[in-house]
Amino acid sequence: MNGTKTERIKYLVETLNAAAKAYYAEDREIMSNLEYDRLYEELEGLETETGMILSNSPTVSVGYEAVEELPKERHETPMLSLGKTKDREELRAWLQGQEAILSWKLDGLTVVLTYREGRLAKAVTRGNGEIGEVITNNAKTFKNLPLSIPFKGELVLRGEAVISYSDFEKINAEIEDVDAKYKNPRNLCSGSVRQLNNEITAKRNVKLYAFNLVSAQGVDFENSKEKQFLFLKEQGFEVVDYLKVNPDTILQGIAEFERRIETYDIPSDGLVLTYEDIAYGESLGRTAKFPRHSIAFKWADELRETTLIEMEWSASRTGLINPVAIFEPVELEGTTVSRASVHNISIVRGLKLGIGDRITVYKANMIIPQIAENLTGSDTLEIPSVCPVCGGATQIRQVNEVQSLYCTNEDCAAKKIKSFTLFVSRDAMNIEGLSEATLEKFIDRGFIQEYSDLYHLDRFREEIIQMEGFGEKSYGNLIQSIDASRKTTLPRVLYALGIANIGVANAKMLCKHFDYDFDKMKCADVEELSAIEGVGEVIATAFVDYMHREDNLARMEHLWQELDIEVPQIDASMQTLTGKVFVITGSLEYYASRGELKDAIEQKGGKVTGSVTSKTDCLINNDIASTSSKNKKAKELNVPILTEEQFRREYLGV
Repeated sequence: MNGTKTERIKYLVETLNAAAKAYYAEDREIMSNLEYDRLYEELEGLETETGMILSNSPTVSVGYEAVEELPKERHETPMLSLGKTKDREELRAWLQGQEAILSWKLDGLTVVLTYREGRLAKAVTRGNGEIGEVITNNAKTFKNLPLSIPFKGELVLRGEAVISYSDFEKINAEIEDVDAKYKNPRNLCSGSVRQLNNEITAKRNVKLYAFNLVSAQGVDFENSKEKQFLFLKEQGFEVVDYLKVNPDTILQGIAEFERRIETYDIPSDGLVLTYEDIAYGESLGRTAKFPRHSIAFKWADELRETTLIEMEWSASRTGLINPVAIFEPVELEGTTVSRASVHNISIVRGLKLGIGDRITVYKANMIIPQIAENLTGSDTLEIPSVCPVCGGATQIRQVNEVQSLYCTNEDCAAKKIKSFTLFVSRDAMNIEGLSEATLEKFIDRGFIQEYSDLYHLDRFREEIIQMEGFGEKSYGNLIQSIDASRKTTLPRVLYALGIANIGVANAKMLCKHFDYDFDKMKCADVEELSAIEGVGEVIATAFVDYMHREDNLARMEHLWQELDIEVPQIDASMQTLTGKVFVITGSLEYYASRGELKDAIEQKGGKVTGSVTSKTDCLINNDIASTSSKNKKAKELNVPILTEEQFRREYLGV
């Protein structure tokens, strides 16, 4: 066997698996869809040519590995991925004269739903195709999912959980911190569906569209895929939009979906074709990876050749400097495009970019502009050694195998402007009248150096009134809004500080955990913080690093002198769980979610952490006999394991 080809196969397997893990399990992107497809097709070709298929090849393994935080469950039947093509004529030939159902291939998170006696009994994510995560409580918050249905037998179906483009844009519009915005609907949906707290899922407007009926006890569908869809509609499910096609109408059907894709509000990355004759499709069997009853069609990306004329480097609040390619305008999918994010240094280097290079560009899923290929490959692009905003030194840092560029200057104007923008935002100090442009002017004129300076803008009254866009009235409204922000809450202030990875939800969680005692929170170490459910080592380390910096402590001290921070009043007589520490794991029956049980414990003064330690008073798990890591740890440390019912009786007295 050719040694070079063997090494190439090993490289492709490693590269594709890393990209799949990043995309599916970690919600980040290290290569474009186009590049992934190109490498995947190359791997398939080499495997066919050499007869060598590695056990971990993506051509024989599918999906992402289930994360540790949610209970896992093995699927009764493996969930295989589909074979795919971009060739329309190949799709027509695949029909072999049969009728078929042509439907959207939605881009979200696949979920298997089981109904018993007319009620939703279980929801499990696709996971790695063999084992998924149990998300039943989260599924109950999907906006269009029926919790009870007319059919009383056991019903198992598969659907795609999605967040629409319009909802995605609304959610992002409410996030004023640019660095905190979500990248795309698919990543937002994946994170939303797999939340530990289903209250968060409920706020994300997740919807589910059924695309496959696995089984319906005792129902005769007369061997028709379409009748299965109609049955699901009768039960109250929304199913994927579909058309019945044959070899004569399939090209027209594809064209109809293609016309709709530009205005379709639900993320889709192609189409699925499934034989209408169920028995015929099943009779064809399956390959090692693909069932033969269905095939996926991916849009052939419309490529345009153009010239790279500039690389724009955009600095952010965290110091991350994002590369954005500027190229000669081209028409793509009906719109003029001249910019595309390149995401990070790893992708810049992978594309071997240089100013003046001839490149091809496309729209990923016909929506997001991306660079497909560099035809020149000059590899001459200079990575800035200084920040484009402040001129401070830059540094390339590697995180999770991805290299990115950062500004090292803590006083960078871009960081300062973005930090102040977050500080005055609605979920933080909620100061109206301070746009990013206005803040930039105030910083340039020396009015504000740190957060506390905002509360002394009256020193510059005359200068502000003379500024463009200001006058007596607007100045008065601004000062009034600033004064109103003095009376606030600790979670708002904590979020406003802009500590890495501390969003609104994490700020509230930390404040609750430390009983709204900021001094106690400030002195916590990484180990203590990491033990809090939902925090983890990354957030804990960022928090501790922030609190250990002398300049941050000085700025906080100055800020605290300007604020009147309300502390929630707690009825001491109701704090029956004060000093008690609990861990919750597994599925719940009495409580709708872990969040609800956590709130019940915290309202009585108890604490909930994410891992079992010698300080844990009890582990709450309805599956006491489980061999999970938390159960094993509890037994090792002689920590009691109680069911919900036992916990309620012993600790809540109900």
